[in-house]
Amino acid sequence: MQYSLQELAKYLDATLEGGEADINGLATLEQADAGQLTFFHSAKPRYLQQLKKCRAGAVLVSEVHKALVPTACLIVDDPYIAYARVSRLFSGADDMQVGGVAGSAVVAPTATLATDVILGPNVVVGANCKIGAGVSVGANTVLGNDCEIGAGSVIQPNVTFYSDVTVGENCRIHSGAVIGADGFGFAQDNGQWLKIYQLGGVRIGDCVEIGAGTTVDRGALDHTFIGNGVIIDNQVQIAHNVVIGDNTAIAGCTAIAGSTHIGEACTVAGACGITGHLEIAAGTHITAMSLVSKNIDSAGAYSSGTVAEPHSQWKRNVVRFRQLDEMSRKLKTLEAEFKQYKAKVDPNDGC
Repeated sequence: MQYSLQELAKYLDATLEGGEADINGLATLEQADAGQLTFFHSAKPRYLQQLKKCRAGAVLVSEVHKALVPTACLIVDDPYIAYARVSRLFSGADDMQVGGVAGSAVVAPTATLATDVILGPNVVVGANCKIGAGVSVGANTVLGNDCEIGAGSVIQPNVTFYSDVTVGENCRIHSGAVIGADGFGFAQDNGQWLKIYQLGGVRIGDCVEIGAGTTVDRGALDHTFIGNGVIIDNQVQIAHNVVIGDNTAIAGCTAIAGSTHIGEACTVAGACGITGHLEIAAGTHITAMSLVSKNIDSAGAYSSGTVAEPHSQWKRNVVRFRQLDEMSRKLKTLEAEFKQYKAKVDPNDGC
C-alpha cells in the first residue's frame, strides 16, 4: 500500500503544497517519518511543539495552520475527518479474507449467496440465508437459519448469528459478537423460573459497526432494532426489544435493558447502565458510568455517579452520603422551628 501525495490529494479533494513523496503509512506527529502521513488539528502547545519537529512526508492540515508545517502539506477543511477517510487506504482490514468460499465452509442448500461472497474456513450458513454482493464472512462464523447480510458488509471471524437476523449494507461486525441470542425473559411460577421463549429477531440497518464481544439479544415478540449509522463499541449488552435510533454511538461496557428506546444522534459513554422500558430523547448525551433509571424527555447532557478523588476524601464523603437522610430531616425540623421563631419575633412578617 503506497500512494503518491498527488493520489492522496485527489482522493481527499485536498490542495497539495510543498513537494512530493510516496506515502506508505500513517503515524503520529511525533513518530512519523518521511514515508508517512500525519495530521495536525489541535493547536495545543504539546502538538505545536511536535509539529515544529515533524519529519513526516506530509501533514494533513487546515488552511489556518498550513504556515506552521515544516514539510509538505495536504490542505483540507477538517484534518481529523481527512485522517479518518485516508485511514481506510492503509488499514488492510478488508484484505484479511482469502477470496471465494473455503472448502471447509458449510452452506445449506436453500441459502443464497452472491457470486463474489467470501466465506472463510469453517463458516456455517444456515437454511434460507441470503448473503449480498461483496460480503466477507470470517473464519468460524455461524449464521443461523433465515439470516440476511446486506451487500458490502464485513463479518469478522468468530461471530455468531442466531436465526432471523438481518444486517444491512456496508456494516462491520467484529469478532466474538453474538447477534440474536435469547433475551433475558423469564416468569416466576411457584418459585421456579419459567423460560419465555423469544420469538422476535434482530434488525440492523445500513453502515452499522458492532464491536468485539458485544451482544444484541433477539426480541420477545417484535424485533430488536438498530438504526442506520449506529456505532457500538466492544462488550456492550443490548437487551431484547431495544430500539436504537440512527447515528447513535454507544461506548464500551454499557448495558441497555429490555424495551428501552434510544433516539437518533445520541451518545452513550462507557460503562453506563440504562434500565428497561425507558424513552431517551434524540440528541441526548450520557456521560461515563451514569445510571439512567427514568425517561429523558429533552436533549442535553446527563450524568450520575461521582468522579475519582483521593481515597481519604472519598471515605469521608461516603460517610456524609449515608447521613443525607438524617441531615434532610434535621434541616426540615430547623426550618419549621425558624418559621415559628420568626412568627413570634415579627408577627407581620408573613413567613
